[in-house]
Amino acid sequence: MPVTKFTNLDFDQIKAQIKDYLRANSDFTDFDFEGSNMSILVDILAYNTYITAFNSNMVVNESFLDSATLRENVVSLARNIGYVPRSRKSSEAIVSFEFKFKGNSNSVKLKKGLVAVGAQNNTSFTFSISDDITANSPLDAGTLTNERTAKFENLSIYQGTLLTKFFVANSSLDQRFILDNSFIDSTSIRVFVRKSGSTSGLEYSRIDNITSINEKSNVYLIQEVKDEKYELLFGDGLFGKKLESGDQIEVSYIITDGKQGNDGRNFNFSANAVDDAGNPLSSISTVDITTIQSAKGGADIENVESIKYIAPRVYSSQYRAVTTKDYEAIVQSVFPDAESVSVMGGEELDPPEYGTVVLSVKPKNATYLSDFTKVKILDSLKKYAIAGINQRIVDLKLLYIELDTTVYYNSNIFSDIDGLKSQVTQTLTNYGKSTNLNAFGGRFKFSEVQKIVDGTNSAITSNITRLIMRRDLKPIFNAFAQYELCFGNAFHVNKDGKNIKSTGFTIDGNVNTLYFTDLPHSDLKTGDIAVIQLTELSGEDAPVVIPSAGIVDYVKGEVIINTINISGTSLASGLIEIQAFPDSNDIIGLKDIYLQLDMSNTAINIVNDTISSGQQISGIGYKVTSSYSNGLITRS
Repeated sequence: MPVTKFTNLDFDQIKAQIKDYLRANSDFTDFDFEGSNMSILVDILAYNTYITAFNSNMVVNESFLDSATLRENVVSLARNIGYVPRSRKSSEAIVSFEFKFKGNSNSVKLKKGLVAVGAQNNTSFTFSISDDITANSPLDAGTLTNERTAKFENLSIYQGTLLTKFFVANSSLDQRFILDNSFIDSTSIRVFVRKSGSTSGLEYSRIDNITSINEKSNVYLIQEVKDEKYELLFGDGLFGKKLESGDQIEVSYIITDGKQGNDGRNFNFSANAVDDAGNPLSSISTVDITTIQSAKGGADIENVESIKYIAPRVYSSQYRAVTTKDYEAIVQSVFPDAESVSVMGGEELDPPEYGTVVLSVKPKNATYLSDFTKVKILDSLKKYAIAGINQRIVDLKLLYIELDTTVYYNSNIFSDIDGLKSQVTQTLTNYGKSTNLNAFGGRFKFSEVQKIVDGTNSAITSNITRLIMRRDLKPIFNAFAQYELCFGNAFHVNKDGKNIKSTGFTIDGNVNTLYFTDLPHSDLKTGDIAVIQLTELSGEDAPVVIPSAGIVDYVKGEVIINTINISGTSLASGLIEIQAFPDSNDIIGLKDIYLQLDMSNTAINIVNDTISSGQQISGIGYKVTSSYSNGLITRS
């Protein structure tokens, strides 16, 4: 009898195994399985086995977090390790306005719910608040008609509509408290519980774990259930206060459009205002809303890939920020728009800052975090951080990589030069978007880039690729300042200089266009940064205006510019681009340095390989491209 393999999922292989098994039986030794009715029975058996094997494989896959694909299963598996996926997040705007009215009320209360309607890309979005907001309303100076003004300043409003749902607790063990909507911002959920017949209730607080509660704690937890809805979980009398039969539960929450509500502005007042007695108030004039900050921070519900990545990492952190991996996981949990996170202990800084954790966050589809977002992230980290440890968020340092690629091709195979250039451009663009490069700690692999360029089209015979590293200096105009640029990669050193190059700028007291360059020391490990001036007569022998404007460390890859008063730049962006040649063609993103392939400054040249195409077999007249960079003194 043949050995049966139970791992086959292919129909034909299963059918062949059944036939082999039957032929091993003496009763079917010479039986014709192809031309008899037995073939139909074999097909049925093979089909049944195939479907059973497929279903078994899918069931097993859905039992593990790494291989599960259905959201409901992924959420359930994440729940087993105490992780609740992020809900949709309302975008938050900050506004100020004055509410004028006539009356005797000393305060004005904005009722929770709709506050304003904001416009964004010809679309209107509602903005609400989850709690009542009260402001004092003193008499206006010099008024004789009892006019008052309530000032609401720096008021946070959230995109979405506030809804309320009521439950009545009973003694059933099967009762579940499920919120009916799928677009809930879980941070906006407010829960009040009151006894039957009572007009006032107690607010319950949401918790993430049960380590700090007792049998009297007024708390609840949430979990995601089917169709991206949420269920409230209350205490059992041991961990958290248990609900009693007849308790009335009021739940309010905001349903939001997520990231679609970002950038909302130009708000129109739509709030429900009441006096200190609860009577409705009307404004005696148009309420003009001043937008302090347009809507930001809106996000869609956490996707399956993010849950599978973050859940085990948050679990390993045990909801406390101690190690760098803890901080990375928690930041990505509280700030869903984080594309990559870098964390450094203060002891790694120069000079060291003990007791400090320095974070750098690369947001999705943006370069820098706003000050508002930084404050939000730091506030969210407080409940995870250890006492006595301070957190600080710094802007990431972009290290641009520019390529100068000459591509040789066989014109007999492919003759469309523009089409080939477009293909190479797309190949490099795709590589520039890869996670291997676009991340803190990313690495630019030179051999890999050469390989993918050669593999773009079968007509390509080879390529010569040269690299440039660039950092952008944003000067403070008309003010004395010092600057430091860290490349995090050693510089290639030419003893004659021309290793550091820049675009033009002007300084106070000199209207001519100046440039930064370097003057290496004899050890070729350090050098001076000099400021030079190019003229039509000087050419590359440019006169030095400031011989010691700073220092360069070729080994560490650092450029430090001493105190200087820069008054303008040649680039309209107001930046000074400073470039260097890497000592190694493999470039890494060190610490808080974020690598980015700059396709806008990447040159792609297409050259006919006359040897491969048979035009010049001897090689005479073959166009040779240098593998070394140019010796110009300025950035071209």
